[in-house]
Amino acid sequence: MQKKDFLLAVFITFVWGINFSIIKLGLLSLNPFMLSGLRFLLCAIPLIFFIKKPNVSMVYIASYGLIFGVGLWGMVSLGIYFGISAGVASLVLQLSAFFTVILGAIVLHEKIQLHKKLGFVTALAGIAFIISITDGTVTYLGLFLVLVGAISWSVANVIVKKAGTKEVFAFLIYASIFSPIPLFLLAYLTQGDVVFVNFFENLDGKAIFSILFQVYPTTLMGYWVWNSLLHKYPASSVAPLSLLVPIFGLLGSYFVFNEPIGSLKIIACVLIISGLIVNTFGGNFQFKRSFDQ
Repeated sequence: MQKKDFLLAVFITFVWGINFSIIKLGLLSLNPFMLSGLRFLLCAIPLIFFIKKPNVSMVYIASYGLIFGVGLWGMVSLGIYFGISAGVASLVLQLSAFFTVILGAIVLHEKIQLHKKLGFVTALAGIAFIISITDGTVTYLGLFLVLVGAISWSVANVIVKKAGTKEVFAFLIYASIFSPIPLFLLAYLTQGDVVFVNFFENLDGKAIFSILFQVYPTTLMGYWVWNSLLHKYPASSVAPLSLLVPIFGLLGSYFVFNEPIGSLKIIACVLIISGLIVNTFGGNFQFKRSFDQ
């Protein structure tokens, strides 16, 4: 990978990591469902009027929009709202890689290899350490909601694979139009019409910055650059860099909100990232061992 592309990839992982703290910043003013709804509304409009619809069934587009917008980011925002720190949320969300493997076995009949099972067990040990954190940055409800988000992300990954589209950016734009209405409805159901009546009163500078950061650097630019790099280089050269996301997430949480990074979080981070490394590279190691023998 060329140096400039490597640095660009690292920058995107930084944006994705710090985004969790930016979400929390927006939650200081707005309802979590309103915040997520505005994010996806601006992801779709006005670009949807200028970008051609991908050649994919609307069933896949709509289902992805609901799962990615509501199930993933709606639940992650709600989880942060209910007390899990931005840094821990960024770490727990990485479990989606393992849930994707499990769903792939169920839906796509893909075999779960031994190294993937070992990686999953290692990551679960990291979750055990997160549950034991008592510094006030983890709540059971917040942790549960982010886990729902991780499962939703894995479902979204399977939907993309089943759709078989190569027009990922257009797919994301058109899918985003299906996220805002259910998110706004959930905002109304959870807090009533006050979320709309007091919207402009609550829409301060921090909220506007949070929305714009989630829309443009995080979603539109982030996914466009990342998929461009995946198209340009082997996935094995690009995908492992996503392991930097929870590291930047924890650091962002520390610097933006002064949330402590204690020994339990460090151990959990090491275990979950180690599990992801085993999940990603374990097959190559097993192949080398069998070849050497």
